[in-house]
Amino acid sequence: MSKTETDLPKTEPAATPAETPALSPEQITELQTRATKADEHWERLLRTTADFDNFKKRAAREKIEAAQYANFSLIQKLLPVLDNFEMALAAAQNAQGDKLASFQSGVVMIQQQLKAALTETGLEKIDATGQPFDPNLHEAISEQESTEVAEGRVLQQLRKGYKIKDRLVRPATVIVAKKPTENSK
Repeated sequence: MSKTETDLPKTEPAATPAETPALSPEQITELQTRATKADEHWERLLRTTADFDNFKKRAAREKIEAAQYANFSLIQKLLPVLDNFEMALAAAQNAQGDKLASFQSGVVMIQQQLKAALTETGLEKIDATGQPFDPNLHEAISEQESTEVAEGRVLQQLRKGYKIKDRLVRPATVIVAKKPTENSK
């Protein structure tokens, strides 16, 4: 079945330039004003987009630099400790008698200096001895029977643990107390 001309939808012929309605001078001025504003908005959008792209690039670069130099201030605080350890080791080679006691007190001072530098950066020691075992803060390497310490509490701390604020740096290595068995009494 072929469609005939009467079956096809009727369309209006395209307007010719002579039939286009004439615009008044006010309408032409308004259209020109709107076109100017549209151009201004387009330019502003392009500038804002470019500024935002530059901001993203700068922020990414600063983030990389911050990660690279995050430990800079900590290292500055630890360098004098390293210097003092090197001087103490040099002095230890010549230490005898009374000088040995002086060497020991010097090493203790260096240890205090190192602790102070680390504490200043926010490092906190985890004191585990006698505390209830917490797998979030402690790493148990064994259990030991004990009548002096309650079951599930830390009997002995083998290595200190540390945290910075709420983030664990290193868990305390501990031995946990357990009840003595019937056979061991």
